[in-house]
Amino acid sequence: MFPASKQAIGMDLPAGMTLLLTLGVSGLILYLSIRTSWIWRHLPPGPTPLPLLGNIMEIGRSDVANSLKKFSDKYGEVFTIYLGSRPVVVVTGYKQVKEVYLDKADDFLGRGDLPAWNNFYKSQGVIFTDVLEWWRELRGFSISSLRDLGFGKSGTEDGIQEEAHCLVEELKKTKESFIDPQLCLRKAVCNINLSTMFGNRHEYEDKDLVVVLSCIQNTFAAANSSWVQEKANPNSVFTRSHLLSSALQIFFAGVETTSTTLYYSLLILLKYPDICAKFQKEIDHVIGPNRCSTIKDKSSMPYTEALIHEIHRFIDLLPLGVPRKTVREVTLKGYKIPQGINILPLLSSVLKDPTCFKYPAEFNPENFLNEKGEFQKNGAYMPFAAGKRNCLGEPMARMMLFLFLTTIFQNFDLKSSVPFEELDITPLVSGFGNLPRNYKCAFITR
Repeated sequence: MFPASKQAIGMDLPAGMTLLLTLGVSGLILYLSIRTSWIWRHLPPGPTPLPLLGNIMEIGRSDVANSLKKFSDKYGEVFTIYLGSRPVVVVTGYKQVKEVYLDKADDFLGRGDLPAWNNFYKSQGVIFTDVLEWWRELRGFSISSLRDLGFGKSGTEDGIQEEAHCLVEELKKTKESFIDPQLCLRKAVCNINLSTMFGNRHEYEDKDLVVVLSCIQNTFAAANSSWVQEKANPNSVFTRSHLLSSALQIFFAGVETTSTTLYYSLLILLKYPDICAKFQKEIDHVIGPNRCSTIKDKSSMPYTEALIHEIHRFIDLLPLGVPRKTVREVTLKGYKIPQGINILPLLSSVLKDPTCFKYPAEFNPENFLNEKGEFQKNGAYMPFAAGKRNCLGEPMARMMLFLFLTTIFQNFDLKSSVPFEELDITPLVSGFGNLPRNYKCAFITR
């Protein structure tokens, strides 16, 4: 009739049994801790992990990159953290990350563990597979297919120009009222991927376009039934699931990363009207008010080229990069790292490396300009990673950002709904990806 008292609950087990159970659990935790320390004793130093939990409690969920940077200040450019019982070697700074991506690239070609994605993709698809043989075949096939579809060619440029024009017409419909442009920009970027990969785009009013943005996987299942080539061969990587996963991953990455970068770009240019004015001055001088911008214009627009590089550098879209894994024992900064260890190249530490950039912590296109005002490349520019396992869509993403931004600012002046001094360009969320804060602006016809 009445709930048992706390004393009664505590007396369910004899005192001796309770003590034995406590000692057993404590002994197990101690054993696991000693065993883990012994197995990974040669790994780089790092914060002491808790049994079972590792260092999860010490990593801020809302700002993972900065949490890891603080560890780097204490333990050095290469250090080890534990996510649960799993060790992860974090690599920071341009010199060390370059060693992972380029100098010793073949030793770090494995895909690191990404539990949330692994549960979904089951190690399938060109981006998330951790089987090197699969990755090599899928990457070669993906690159070949993208080229056949026109990625990086003049046909793709024509498509982006047409979509940029459609975007301008859509923004004119807002009649210079304050709007949040995020969805409009995402529709434009999604249309580029749809028209390039599947041969059709959607009008901005079409509800199906919104469905595509939220249900990309279903779109691929319907559009790629012809990709069943070698179903009868159980050893082939070209199975329906592998190919659909690859297509989905490329499409999803292209839409989300490029549209977020474009959305973030407008916020930054609202924040810095003097930089925006220099950008528009170069547009007016090189392109003028009437003709479409072309990729060939980039060579005559050093400030614009520097601006776009600085946007990618500053927003630091994927601050943690994508984890790698050692495929054999390798020495890194004097430490012998065994095969099968997760490696986390901290891209944020490269893009904000004070030894590589004049203004690492602030937004300034002069990070990519020399004393004569000419565009200057920088080896630490790695927003898409680098080497053999870098982002497949980098050329396409760079083309889209250039053509969309030059077209928007050729046609409009932007007006913020709040004074530009009050705009906050720090990310709203800084975990696996840096996401910008929402804002409203008006597109004033020039």
